Amino acid sequence: MSGEYKKQGQGQERVQAQEQAVEQRHMYERVQEQGQVLFQESEPEQVYPSAGLLPPVMALFEHLAAGESSPESADSGRIADAAEAAAMQEPVEAVAGDMLLPFAFEETLCRDVGAGLVPPSVHLWSHPGGVALGLRDSKLPRAAEAMAALEEQGYRTAVRHSGGAAVPLDAGIVNVSLLLRKSPGKLDFHDDFRLLASLITEAVAVSHPQAAAQIRAGEIAGSYCPGDFDLAIGGRKFCGIAQRRQSSAYFVHAFVIVSGSGLERGHLIRGFYDTAADGDDALDYPRVMPQTLAALGELGGPASADVFAEGFRQALARRGVKLQPAAGLAAAGYKLQYTDIRVLEAARVLRERYAR
Repeated sequence: MSGEYKKQGQGQERVQAQEQAVEQRHMYERVQEQGQVLFQESEPEQVYPSAGLLPPVMALFEHLAAGESSPESADSGRIADAAEAAAMQEPVEAVAGDMLLPFAFEETLCRDVGAGLVPPSVHLWSHPGGVALGLRDSKLPRAAEAMAALEEQGYRTAVRHSGGAAVPLDAGIVNVSLLLRKSPGKLDFHDDFRLLASLITEAVAVSHPQAAAQIRAGEIAGSYCPGDFDLAIGGRKFCGIAQRRQSSAYFVHAFVIVSGSGLERGHLIRGFYDTAADGDDALDYPRVMPQTLAALGELGGPASADVFAEGFRQALARRGVKLQPAAGLAAAGYKLQYTDIRVLEAARVLRERYAR
């Protein structure tokens, strides 16, 4: 399906999305009445704060692009059977046509986490090739022209709704999201950032402990999408973290440059800003210095998206988290894919809301 909705029929699609959401809620209630549960917690009413604590059970959704396997990861055995493999592969094809689908998927999943339809979740995903912009990036004077130039080079573009600035997306970059319910009282987003930063460090340590011991958090000046919780080795950034909040749930998100060239990606984003800012030094945008960026594989860490993803699963398991794969949730009655009407509708809304 193309990334653009035609105006004709939009009303009908909105109704379908609403009906699907209602049916999902009714399904959940029926399952509960029959004495079944879609997930279990040790304390059903407990809300787990972000300060280093994780729920005992989390759903696992994966949409990793193909082509990043290595001998290290060939025997990981993470796909339980052919049916699960097929279920995981279908959305990868879908996302190639629309940059916003992963973000719309998480927007929808986050609402379901907040509604109790699905447990707190982990989403591991990648995109075949694109650039996700921050809202401020899209307001630069020649942003539309710079985005068109990227599209001509084969990079899809979109404006994302979570915080941050422009970042590239490709098969060598693993995106990691924790989707959690809100706890009562004030939330400190720094706690969430620390939690995800520590999990990423632990994930690297599973396969490359020496590299993990060198990871430091702090803003890397000259990197793209700079922030206080940039993760770097030897002063070269491989990871950035952002967050998005809803009324009942939220997600904290990181991009992790695993394989390929950090320098080349830095040049790509610098080229975007060179065009989009039109040489106006008074504007507020990242002054990217490509040499400040690197992939984990260039820094002595895992050089395969599969190896890093497996490390992240193991890092969660070592903290006592039981992961429920999406295929298991589907068997219990909950199913969400990139091609679901609710996700497509969310993508349309994001596209209209954040269009330049």
